[in-house]
Amino acid sequence: MVYWRLIFSLGYNLLWRSEPLLPAFNDAVAMRDSRQVKDPGLSSKTYFLLLFLLAGPFFFSGCGKVSEEALRPNFIFVLSDDIAQGDLGCYGQTLIQTPRLDQMAAEGTRFLQGYCGTSVCAPSRSSFFTGLHSGHSPVRGNYEVPPEGQLPLPDETVTIAEVAKEAGYATATFGKWGMGFFDTSGSPFNQGVDHFFGYNCQRHAHSYFPTYLYDDDQAFVLPGNDGQGVGETFAQELIQNDMIRWLRENADQPFMMFYAITLPHGRHEIDDLGIYRDQPWSELQKAYAAQVTRVDSDMGELVDTLRELGIAEDTLIVFSGDNGSSFSPESEIGQRFDQASNGLRGYKRGMYEGALRQAALAWWPGTVPAGRVDDQPWAFWDLMPTFVEMSGARPLDGFETDGHSLVEYLKGGPAPKRDYFYWELHLGDRPVQAARFGDWKAVRNGIDQPVEIYDLSVDAGESNDLSSERPDLVKRALAIFKAAHRPDPNWPLDRRTEEHRRLSEEAWEIKRARDRAMWIPENAARKSL
Repeated sequence: MVYWRLIFSLGYNLLWRSEPLLPAFNDAVAMRDSRQVKDPGLSSKTYFLLLFLLAGPFFFSGCGKVSEEALRPNFIFVLSDDIAQGDLGCYGQTLIQTPRLDQMAAEGTRFLQGYCGTSVCAPSRSSFFTGLHSGHSPVRGNYEVPPEGQLPLPDETVTIAEVAKEAGYATATFGKWGMGFFDTSGSPFNQGVDHFFGYNCQRHAHSYFPTYLYDDDQAFVLPGNDGQGVGETFAQELIQNDMIRWLRENADQPFMMFYAITLPHGRHEIDDLGIYRDQPWSELQKAYAAQVTRVDSDMGELVDTLRELGIAEDTLIVFSGDNGSSFSPESEIGQRFDQASNGLRGYKRGMYEGALRQAALAWWPGTVPAGRVDDQPWAFWDLMPTFVEMSGARPLDGFETDGHSLVEYLKGGPAPKRDYFYWELHLGDRPVQAARFGDWKAVRNGIDQPVEIYDLSVDAGESNDLSSERPDLVKRALAIFKAAHRPDPNWPLDRRTEEHRRLSEEAWEIKRARDRAMWIPENAARKSL
């Protein structure tokens, strides 16, 4: 395409303009004439144009490929486990310092109504990775599997990593996986990931000083750690370093990176309390603040590396939490840091806005408008079709998505229109559901519970239930709940299955026994860190 544009431009200048395109061209014409090259019926300019047409495809044979590569932007999705709007300075936090994330917000777009996949980590990650909302996703809750890992993604599920890999992108995941152990269909390497580094199992990820991590599928020992508390080797330091290494090694090709940062999820452990060491706070509050600031500094290193490598303008970063506020406003952390300062009701594991709206930023210098603060809704499952459009990828057989591309929206346009957003969460014995259609929000806290209706345009805090006044909206909500929930034997709406309960109990018992034994896999490598 680039070649033919050049041909058209050159042909126009040579054949139809009175002046030549370049002075050097006249010199070449004079040299040809001086050699008396036979050219019956062709002018000098026409002769050289035909020569260029014949030789050009060979001369420019690599240009199309270079241009195509340059037009395929990189995509990094950073999912910080449990970070909330109320934790970041750009959303109003005053006690916890987040200068680099605040800078990203100033250089990009900050979202007020970015919705997570659902309000706990595994199904939220799955929603991003599959492009499906939690009524269609194969993972709709935290489903523990012994001895290590979670309910695996099925083979037939098409993931964003598989789409990226098929399109020629390098792919990697860092941090917490939680979508299937290495010997299952949900292994990252069965789902399109080239390189993995971190925790495969989210139970294992509760320790920031574990006895081992994984480099690809190879376990390796973290010296000086017992998995019981703060030790010598901080897992996030290793994960961040490997992410930066991989980024440098793959900077010359398009890449898709999923960075699932475990911080600031509990346990609240960190290697250095830093600027919070002398604050008159509890140790838990100091550790939490230090975790959030560590996420901030690690994001700063990521952005600085992109700039150093000269690929910042070719890279979209979407940063978010995996759910809304993680703590009750009355809790030790919720009170100290006023996580509910956005005025929203609810927190992690619920279906109200405070649980579903997460901290979200988009950064892409020269493409995403700087300093924009946007109040239009979107959700994690929109990121799959966004990547498909921005990369030019061809979806694989079996590809499906509940999302809408955000490409024009990210560039400053309006958010895509849709019939509804839908969430469900299977936690304990009573799955919960929610839907948003327009500015109306419906919540059902169990299949045997009444539907609540809220008008988000005037009641974002969901304090005034209008269900008794608007039976028509209750009826519509029930229709959405029925249409959006795809039956799945793992996720019935009226209970938790006995197998789910049994496997979860067994998995946690193994985890506790391994913790007591300070367990390390037999094949774990010992390498220089």
